[in-house]
Amino acid sequence: MSPHTRPGIRILLPLALAVLAVLVTAFSSPATAAARRTAKPTVVLVHGAFADASSWTKVVARLQGAGYPVIAPANPLRDLAGDSAYLSSVVSSIDGPVVLVGHSYGGAVISNAATGHPNVKALVFVAAFAPEQAESALDLTGRFPGSRLPTSLVTRQYPLPGGGTGTDAYIDGEAFRAAFAADLPARDTALMAATQRPASLAALGSPSGPPAWQAIPSWYLVAGADQAIPPAAQRFMAKRAGAHTSEVKDASHVIMISRPDATAAVITAAARTVR
Repeated sequence: MSPHTRPGIRILLPLALAVLAVLVTAFSSPATAAARRTAKPTVVLVHGAFADASSWTKVVARLQGAGYPVIAPANPLRDLAGDSAYLSSVVSSIDGPVVLVGHSYGGAVISNAATGHPNVKALVFVAAFAPEQAESALDLTGRFPGSRLPTSLVTRQYPLPGGGTGTDAYIDGEAFRAAFAADLPARDTALMAATQRPASLAALGSPSGPPAWQAIPSWYLVAGADQAIPPAAQRFMAKRAGAHTSEVKDASHVIMISRPDATAAVITAAARTVR
């Protein structure tokens, strides 16, 4: 024995090697590999304009209760290319399969952000924009009658980092409930109106890139009483995308808040197809 080797090390070294061998065997065993393959996909929930990630709270609770890992990042709402790049960076940080879910303007963001991510296995549009290349949210809203947004918006200027100004759009507080969340109590919509996050007009008017829904299986939940994105527009986009489509006929634009069970059911239906 080397004069520098203590007896305890001679005993512990073989033991450590044995433990390491057991761990390697365990993690490379067929059972462990199968468990990794059957792990639930991560669900990423993307909010739209005039809302924030808290709009997904009820849906998050249901998905987590069903065992799904969930992330609901903040959507910057500044411009479609930048917002999509930000979401793309979030997806890049996730190991394993992903289900991307977008509400309203968030639908345009997920359809652009999913490009180049083979781990995105499903797209879910919740009363959301699913634009074709070169279309914008404003284009699609104006193509079909029935939206209250054009007459309900107020604008405010804000400074741009490189100089100049941008224009933010808000829903006027008095019009908020009718245009956005008519099936929620007035006391709740008053709070939502006061805390709404604006979207820049640049984001709402930005043309989309090539849509990921052309290559990725899609689901669409139509809000049948939507006064923000006309239901006819939603049905048109869902059909064009070849999406698995369901509808809640009396739901407002914030269907994920007023009908969280129906929303979570569509998301889990998409997630169950992921292998």
